[in-house]
Amino acid sequence: MADDDHPVILLTTIGASTDAAAFAHALVSDRLAGCVNVLPPMTSIYAWKGVIEHDSEQQLVIKTTASRVPLLAARFAAEHPYEVPEFVVLRAEASAAYEAWLREATAS
Repeated sequence: MADDDHPVILLTTIGASTDAAAFAHALVSDRLAGCVNVLPPMTSIYAWKGVIEHDSEQQLVIKTTASRVPLLAARFAAEHPYEVPEFVVLRAEASAAYEAWLREATAS
């Protein structure tokens, strides 16, 4: 397996009132992700422009391959509603069967 083909998990948040399922569906439909989990609304507390903010958000857990990360970054820049979206990429270890499925699900 090529190094850029290893599985990764990309974490992001999106506003609780945003249609996170539609965003997730588009990522899977466009083969940028094999699976996206949309977690229930939560409270996020963060510093933004010198102020402590409290917002209701949804966490998205995006399963993909490292080779798709640049395309995801471009998609986020074009379509994510936040000025600076969370874009945290974690290398993942997975079973051989899951890795094979993920590579197939994200193949262009």
